[in-house]
Amino acid sequence: MKNYNVIAVFDETGERLLLCRRRKDPYKGFSNLVGGKIEAGEDGLDAAYRELWEETAITREDITLTHLMDFVYHVSGCRLEAYVGRLRRHVEVAGDENELYWSGLDEDYFDVGKYAGEGNIGHILEEVRCLWPDGMDV
Repeated sequence: MKNYNVIAVFDETGERLLLCRRRKDPYKGFSNLVGGKIEAGEDGLDAAYRELWEETAITREDITLTHLMDFVYHVSGCRLEAYVGRLRRHVEVAGDENELYWSGLDEDYFDVGKYAGEGNIGHILEEVRCLWPDGMDV
């Protein structure tokens, strides 16, 4: 089974979500959460912190990630681990794999014509809202 992760990063105020605009397929041109491949034998949480650093320059000192949920696609043999965290302080994000940008939380993240993942981003954010109704505070 192929293993991947996505990371929902909220800014220090909890009012914005970090997204990337994908430069390659799948979902080229679509917005997505940051993340990537979990290497064979690599711990999922360690992989999430590694991908976060590689794609955004956010470190373990900047954020604490919580393993929120997994999506398992049995037919295609893929597992996707979803993590969430809120920055402890302002961080200048930087990366060259995809264009990074901050988005407000009032977007329709279920819009499959704009966002990658067939509605997964919307589902992840709804779960976050249910767990932390007064604001993302992990």
